[in-house]
Amino acid sequence: MKYFIILAVGLMLTGCGEQPEKQTETAASSVQEKVQKDPLTESVERGKEIYGDLCITCHLPSGKGVPGAFPPLNPSNWLTKKRAESIHAVKYGLKGEIVVNGKPYNSVMLPLGLDDQEVADVMNYTIQTWNKGDMVTVEEVRAVTE
Repeated sequence: MKYFIILAVGLMLTGCGEQPEKQTETAASSVQEKVQKDPLTESVERGKEIYGDLCITCHLPSGKGVPGAFPPLNPSNWLTKKRAESIHAVKYGLKGEIVVNGKPYNSVMLPLGLDDQEVADVMNYTIQTWNKGDMVTVEEVRAVTE
């Protein structure tokens, strides 16, 4: 009987030690679920993935591009001063000479096959990461036609 009481007390003490930790984990999870990111932050996060999948090869992880071949996005006066043209390039591709940061580039950028949300997301990633500017919206992308 003596061992039974010791075992019961030991189990109760062990069980008590776990409850506050579980309650803390549950409370933290609940708070994290309630914290919503703003639309721009969410768009930039999605755009970072797209950039890593499709853009990084030519424009490099740094966004600096390849001199004489692929224009820089970090920084890029073309992204900030020619917003509609930049959206058009991401949405439909680009062929012909452009001038970025005072230097000419004459390469071909094939269409990436992105939907309007994806175009907005990758534009938001490049603008917010390296150039700072207003959020590109899906409606803005939709308004740019071929």
